[in-house]
Amino acid sequence: MAHIIALVNQKGGVGKTTSTVNIATYLAAAGKFVLLVDLDPQGNASSGLGINPREQRKTLYDAIIGGYSPAEHIVQTKQKGLSLLPATPDLAGANIDLVHMKNREYRLRDVLTQVRTQFDYILIDSPPSLGLLTINGLVASDKIIIPVQAEYYALEGLSQLLETIELVRINLSPQLTIMGALITMYDRRNRLARQVVREMRAHFPGYVFENVIPRSVRLAEAPGFGKSIMAFDAFSKGARAYKAVAKEVMRLAEG
Repeated sequence: MAHIIALVNQKGGVGKTTSTVNIATYLAAAGKFVLLVDLDPQGNASSGLGINPREQRKTLYDAIIGGYSPAEHIVQTKQKGLSLLPATPDLAGANIDLVHMKNREYRLRDVLTQVRTQFDYILIDSPPSLGLLTINGLVASDKIIIPVQAEYYALEGLSQLLETIELVRINLSPQLTIMGALITMYDRRNRLARQVVREMRAHFPGYVFENVIPRSVRLAEAPGFGKSIMAFDAFSKGARAYKAVAKEVMRLAEG
């Protein structure tokens, strides 16, 4: 059975999609069979892996709303062992479509249950909101990674997110746990960034990843070429950081 992990933060621009794509890539490079689920209507995870979602005849929307088998929608990426369940802007309509559907919070979980035995890891790239799509991502998951930018403003919504996660755990998904917060866009030369990391580790002991993701131009450039950082520049500091994070994810997930 796959470990299902959602990367969640209702604040945009914190490196959530970048983290999902690159952790998934390095898990696959480590010999794991990985499915990346693009739950964000913007489809950035799909395009970041070189897949044009508009060229896909069926996408995640069809599986969640139409009830089609997800196996029909999964596409292979250029990275061996890494598959993708792509998203298109149509997925934005799912927030409205889901409102009146039966068991609306469990639609994604039901979709992934059909393919869970085919993968070692399923990573979910959630949209930057706390709407029904994100709730579906939380309910479908075993564990959560919260990408957090190393700035004070990025911490403002963290308490609200943690409250939402706790409500989902109590009312909808008792197995849900937090794997940890992943510090992104970290500049060690910045005193404020160092202070934010210290406070994060002090306030959430045991729930902050040991490895941090540095601020990196190469990480920002890679999605424009439809590549992970491993395919774009495997020797960059961003690549080394995500490789280390993927190892940490495996250790935390597999014990």
